[in-house]
Amino acid sequence: MFDVRHESGSPGRPGTGPGDRWLGVAPPDGSTFLLLITPEPDSEDYKRIGRSSQVVFATEDVAAKFRDWSERGVRFRHPLRQQTSGAMFTTFEDPDGNAFVLAGFDDLTRGVEAGRRAAAERLESERRAAQELEIAKQVQARLFPQVLPPVRTLEYRGVCIQARQVGGDYYDFLDLGRGRLGLVIGDISGKGIAAALLMANLQANVRQCAISKDRLELLLQAVNQLFYENTTDSAYATLFFAVYDDALRSFRYANCGHLSGLLLRNDDTLERLESTATVVGLFNEWDCSIGERPLRCGDVLALYTDGITESFSDTGEEFGEQRVVETMRRHRELPSQALLEAIVNDVHEFSPHEQHDDITLVVAKCTGE
Repeated sequence: MFDVRHESGSPGRPGTGPGDRWLGVAPPDGSTFLLLITPEPDSEDYKRIGRSSQVVFATEDVAAKFRDWSERGVRFRHPLRQQTSGAMFTTFEDPDGNAFVLAGFDDLTRGVEAGRRAAAERLESERRAAQELEIAKQVQARLFPQVLPPVRTLEYRGVCIQARQVGGDYYDFLDLGRGRLGLVIGDISGKGIAAALLMANLQANVRQCAISKDRLELLLQAVNQLFYENTTDSAYATLFFAVYDDALRSFRYANCGHLSGLLLRNDDTLERLESTATVVGLFNEWDCSIGERPLRCGDVLALYTDGITESFSDTGEEFGEQRVVETMRRHRELPSQALLEAIVNDVHEFSPHEQHDDITLVVAKCTGE
């Protein structure tokens, strides 16, 4: 230990200017050098006197060091304490009241290692969760139609662009036999994994009932009953189910609390296919009425979820139903796939920021062959 009056230095740097007084402390091997500086009374450093220094002294035997320093007159604020992690520590003061921590080196090592292991476990857990979510995304992608049942007089396509890796929107194309095609679109209550599980449940119910039930109203009653029995009280789905008859060029439909279907006629008039029943899965007693429409060559049907109409611009304006209709009118001469892409592109251009909800769309166009 030594006490030296400094005679030269760099003006403007605290503790190293001419006339500054400082005290240097070092062990015999010089492995550590602690410089104690007397700050100027009007300096920011002077205001820190008497506060916690945030300096920790680590030792292999903290109990022995505590006894030794206590005997030497070091003022400890409290006896040794044990943290929940097992680390032993205490706090001591210098003559000016500056606070320092004395802690066990082994305890600090254990604490650091425990923190490292916790961080590694957290990263591994996040990696597994991301991997499982990716698998769920791939599984759900296979639930959407992989083939298009053939019909002569209707050209149709569908798409679902999910806002998250998995979601609750649903669309399907079902071969109902005897030249009949089922066009289905739905929106599950909720988001994320929970909605995805309900979506899979609804799809299974729809496909199961489509095999066993011939009449549309009986089919949907069975779907409602299964969904009601197999889900929580608050779970429900909106659903639009249309059955197209290839020979008659007409379709029967039930709109179960879903957004209105849009039927753009070849003379440019618009028909809105509004609700004919309430949502499925929320009520045990449930019934629906059935609507029916003929189709002529050039007529276009669009079914969609609120991820399209509720997409919003930078100013907060929603895309809305009217813009869907306007896009349909501008591109009505396009094939169904191109028309579907035109609607989705208009939505993305209108709402270029991060997608907040699933975008699901089904477009069908009567060819009249």
